[in-house]
Amino acid sequence: MEAMMEKLKILADSAKYDVSCSSSGAGRHNNGKIGSAHAAGICHSWGADGRCISLLKVLFTNKCVYNCEYCVNRRTNDFPRASFEPDELARLTIEFYRRNYIEGLFLSSAVEVSPDYTAERILESLQLLRYKYGFAGYIHAKIIPGVSPELLHQIGLVADRLSVNIEMPTSKSLELLAPQKKPNEIFAPMRQITNSLIERNALKGPGTMFRGQQLNTAENYLGAGRQLNIAGNYPVTGGHKSSMAGSTAVARVRTDKSFAPAGQTTQMIIGAGGETDQSILTTSENLYRTFKMKRVYYSAYIPVVESPVLPGKNTAPPLAREHRIYQADWLLRFYGFTVNELFNKDNANLDPDLDPKVTWALRNLDQFPVEVNKASYGMLMRVPGIGAVSARRIIRQRRIAAVSFDDLKKMGVVIKRARYFLTCGGRYYGQRSFDPETIRNAILQMESGLQLSMFDNDWNRLEEGEKQEKLAQNGLI
Repeated sequence: MEAMMEKLKILADSAKYDVSCSSSGAGRHNNGKIGSAHAAGICHSWGADGRCISLLKVLFTNKCVYNCEYCVNRRTNDFPRASFEPDELARLTIEFYRRNYIEGLFLSSAVEVSPDYTAERILESLQLLRYKYGFAGYIHAKIIPGVSPELLHQIGLVADRLSVNIEMPTSKSLELLAPQKKPNEIFAPMRQITNSLIERNALKGPGTMFRGQQLNTAENYLGAGRQLNIAGNYPVTGGHKSSMAGSTAVARVRTDKSFAPAGQTTQMIIGAGGETDQSILTTSENLYRTFKMKRVYYSAYIPVVESPVLPGKNTAPPLAREHRIYQADWLLRFYGFTVNELFNKDNANLDPDLDPKVTWALRNLDQFPVEVNKASYGMLMRVPGIGAVSARRIIRQRRIAAVSFDDLKKMGVVIKRARYFLTCGGRYYGQRSFDPETIRNAILQMESGLQLSMFDNDWNRLEEGEKQEKLAQNGLI
């Protein structure tokens, strides 16, 4: 037991730089087994209500045959190494769950021996956890680039969510920092997961998301500069031969209703390869479109190794930049924005001082102020300070009676921001001259003193959806 806990200490520490885990989005029912995964429950973060939701976040092994410049687990790095045996990890997870330490498992891994060797051991561990120990809770499993399609599919049948980390947004940075990783080996499993999800959803009947879609076209994926060819014609079957081939566990690739019910995610490192924000978000935009990603995660590069092609160890991680990119990503996913709208020829990076939505509004001030009693839902969504919940409330209210300025705060609108971009009944409430520089200075002055407390009375009175929206508007989720 002491040896196992030493492995856990080493491998949990090695996993801390992988940020791509959050709420499961899966509803795996208990059916008399141990544990359960709820669509809004399993997280490795703070919930909107302030509750900490825990996963066992660990690597299966940190013994790696790759030598990626940015990675703490690179082959030439001198630090303790360890690997779990499949049954060790399965027993550790179930015992932690029984003691109420965790609610699920987030499992990543370095590449020991080969992608297929590592994936076989991960699959064995997850199958033991599911079928021997009867664990029905949430599992997020990382897929190693280059793994055979048969193994990938079998892992997808026992995991709730899959992810293949892209890490570098361009082929130039991938070639420079991780020359052993090839774009085709990253995007082939992404494509297989997407095709399997499309087929799985087709089994559910008409009206299901992605029904009838296929991913057989080639597209040039990533934005400015030398970009990765993400959507090539990669086969769903074939690839590396697994030593498990021929067994009943991986006899053939087939679609199953239980395949990765929470979809797939990926992660990119920010600040290691010198890419612009526009290039990073163009990659994300195309990942969402091409591979139907649930989410792209961004990890500010933390200098942990010395390298002539990376920022020095004394360089501060670009956390503020990561924050702005997450805000922009939210606009792409939920507000109908495109990357081309967020940037122009003079600005390939986001404004570090302002929310990207505010920056866009200031660059397009000719479209404002918006009359809240006449504007479309889509235009309301583009007003800084108005989110999806408050926009719907405005639409509902004005069917009955005109919306007044005093009504907006009750509907969840962030008045301090929105007042500069709207009118109510033809009246402008900005109390400033209507020009970009004046409005920018007013918002900067306001936001420098903005404090969002989860414990004051106003916060506690909000409904769950309102809390989520306010957190999103402030870039906290």
